[in-house]
Amino acid sequence: MIRVGQGYDVHQLVLNRECIIGGVKLPYEKGLLGHSDADVLLHAITDALLGAAGKGDIGHFFPDTNPQFKDANSRELLRKVWFILKNEGYFLGNIDATILAEAPKMYPYLEEMKLNIAKDCEATIDQINLKATTSEEMGFIGRKEGIAAMAVCLLEKP
Repeated sequence: MIRVGQGYDVHQLVLNRECIIGGVKLPYEKGLLGHSDADVLLHAITDALLGAAGKGDIGHFFPDTNPQFKDANSRELLRKVWFILKNEGYFLGNIDATILAEAPKMYPYLEEMKLNIAKDCEATIDQINLKATTSEEMGFIGRKEGIAAMAVCLLEKP
């Protein structure tokens, strides 16, 4: 059985928050606002994995109304989801994701992000593909008001 999932997340950029994307702390004057660490990339990937398995979304497992997940590390959330899926017999085919941000520039950090995701999903680096793009200064992304991420994944189950 082959299953495909897609995920999307967006968070507002604000002062006095760290900018963590793909589990990497980026040097930037603003950070992402959210109940957890607001890692848009890992949230989109987690949603894609959950979607492929037919298990809803990240908010179902880790609701922002639960104080237990306040400032949660999104890598830990991704690992918890992968543990559930792995124990249900799923194997990861691949993950392909895109970060949409005008700033900061993502390219220097994409390899470290890929390594984090591969490690957290018990995958090889070649199963993870990351891209980054801008919105050509249009919309909330172009105005540097927020960052978004999209992801797709393929899960296999014998």
